[in-house]
Amino acid sequence: MYAVIKTGGKQERVEEGQTLSVERLGAADGDEVSFQPILLVAGDTVLSTAEQLSGAKVAARVIGEAKGPKIRGFTYKPKTRGRKAWGHRQKYTTIEITGIEVAGTSTQEA
Repeated sequence: MYAVIKTGGKQERVEEGQTLSVERLGAADGDEVSFQPILLVAGDTVLSTAEQLSGAKVAARVIGEAKGPKIRGFTYKPKTRGRKAWGHRQKYTTIEITGIEVAGTSTQEA
């Protein structure tokens, strides 16, 4: 069984036991988090409408935090000595999916 969740403005396809990095959640290590909205759940049947997904939930445990690659940029305006260097390094939260629950049916680990 897998689900498609929306987090950090992105969509991720997740399965139970999977580890992935998502945009920073602001949760401490070991905290339990759940994701809403769920966009799709597929297993024996595919659930995709709002009524079918109203009771769906994806549970995850925070493992830690990570940093993405350093991005360097440079802006230049000719003839005016306009130069500006900038950089960015995105921070991510690493999570492990512990269960996918669909309106009474659960695949959560014990």
